Amino acid sequence: MAEIVMYGADWCGDCQRSKQYFADHSVEYTYIDLVEQPEQYEEVTRRNGGAKSIPVIVFADGTHLTEPSNDQLREKLDR
Repeated sequence: MAEIVMYGADWCGDCQRSKQYFADHSVEYTYIDLVEQPEQYEEVTRRNGGAKSIPVIVFADGTHLTEPSNDQLREKLDR
């Protein structure tokens, strides 16, 4: 499986939902906790054009999704 990196925080409902989606579908990913590694917000804001919206999920092809729905995750992973 291609490498997936998720930037998020445990207090974030969308992050929790995305983590659950990955768990339910046996999707492997690397989780970067922005509470523990706040310097990683630089990557989040770079990808989001200055916004700190999370989760940001980066795929092996270099694309990313910000605050994706389960449908958006399914569509991306099915490609």
